[in-house]
Amino acid sequence: MAASPKIVLSRSQGIPFNKPVLSQANVRRVKAGVSVEALAESIVRHSLLQSLTVRPVLDADGQETGMFEVPVGGRRFRALEWLVAQKRMNKIAPVPCIIRTDGIAEGTGRPADGRCSTLCHCARVHLPDDGHLPLSPRRLEHLPSAGRPVGGHRPT
Repeated sequence: MAASPKIVLSRSQGIPFNKPVLSQANVRRVKAGVSVEALAESIVRHSLLQSLTVRPVLDADGQETGMFEVPVGGRRFRALEWLVAQKRMNKIAPVPCIIRTDGIAEGTGRPADGRCSTLCHCARVHLPDDGHLPLSPRRLEHLPSAGRPVGGHRPT
């Protein structure tokens, strides 16, 4: 019996906070009932529990610029921005980031632009390969168990 191949996990790296910028592809804007300030206070109390996922920003020649975009972790990024604005965090403090160059958001098998990932996670449905929802979000609410929001999220 052949041994199964071992997986290699992505390693988190400390990137100065002034290097990442929020990606326009980041789809989640707010979480119901939780403000950016409340998330920032949670980060102060418990530290950052989940790394930001970043991609290198490329110039016109395809070379890395030293900057990164944040397609996954926008709310955490905004909370860190708020802490910097409040002068409670240094703007060059290292932030744990997972650098992705393959365009896949970790754990989703989907493009790192976050397209539909929030809705699919909340509704516990799988998208077909073309990335389009088979049902409208409103119809998902009426499905047994599969349409139940997770963690208080409501598909919109």
